[in-house]
Amino acid sequence: MRLLFLAVLRRHTGNAVTAERVRDHLEAAGHVCLLKDAFDLESSSEVAHLIRAENLEAALALHLYRGGRLLQGHGIPFGIIFGGTDLNEDVKQREKNEVMGRVLGEARFAVAFTESMKETAQTQWPHARDKIYIQSQGVMTVPNAAFNWNTFLHRSGINQSADNLHIFLLVCGLRQVKDPLYLVDAFSEWHREEPNVYMVIVGPEVDPVFTREVKAKVKRTAGVRLLGEMPQGDLHAALRNCFAVVNSSMSEGMSAAILEAMDLEVPVLARNIPGNAAVVKHEVTGLLFSDPQDFVQLAKRLVREPALEKELVANGREYVRRYHSWQAERDTYQNLVRTLEGSTGE
Repeated sequence: MRLLFLAVLRRHTGNAVTAERVRDHLEAAGHVCLLKDAFDLESSSEVAHLIRAENLEAALALHLYRGGRLLQGHGIPFGIIFGGTDLNEDVKQREKNEVMGRVLGEARFAVAFTESMKETAQTQWPHARDKIYIQSQGVMTVPNAAFNWNTFLHRSGINQSADNLHIFLLVCGLRQVKDPLYLVDAFSEWHREEPNVYMVIVGPEVDPVFTREVKAKVKRTAGVRLLGEMPQGDLHAALRNCFAVVNSSMSEGMSAAILEAMDLEVPVLARNIPGNAAVVKHEVTGLLFSDPQDFVQLAKRLVREPALEKELVANGREYVRRYHSWQAERDTYQNLVRTLEGSTGE
């Protein structure tokens, strides 16, 4: 089957990574999957032209509003994958909410990453209750064996012996919803007390204006460093070498960096928001913080208590193996897309 797949493909955002993985799953089943950035298609008429020109038989959208609204009314069946901000942010705007409800009405199926995402969608659009499925994101990590941790530290401007350091890695695209500056002042204060703790923010420059703000702040803040995006294999190797992975986002669908850290047996400290709390069970698979001061207290505890670190890592690894199987994710998407075969929408 020839499929159109619309997603938000800004590099190394969570949705872009998910889209690449889902495309791989569908192509492995023999489908031709044309992956397009929803931001590159301004109107429904452009999509209609693309469907005719490429002889597309069905479609999939990752993000109910940004992708889904472009798929209505073309006479081909389609499915939806919730992105995160569609349910956490767009849903609060009445006009967008109504559009998303209509899209769900036409969709054959919708996929939520978590139970809480499914509940949010069902509450907003009860008519779609029977077509929403839960499929957690699958995880596969492949650290680059040639990666050099000391070189990474040097690039970060950290010139101390790696043996005595505690590096906290915050992986995110530089945009406001990821809130990379949330912990910076509190962390810097801790660094002044204990000069062997550092926070390194790693990720692509998604929002140019906000990136300038982040760079300016980090430049004048002790104990915090900023690096640009890295190849995935290098990033996985850096995750494996760091002391802990941090997530300070205001909104998440399901954080790939958190799941990857668990898979690589690295402890996780995450801001207590619904998307993170769906994955991180406090003091079981990771630590959840409510504000910057709470983060510092929990981070200090993690440094002081090796037994806690060991327990979190073991539980996190087991959780990912059990609930975030890459193969299970592949099976789900291949089975759901079969429901789009053989007939067209009205």
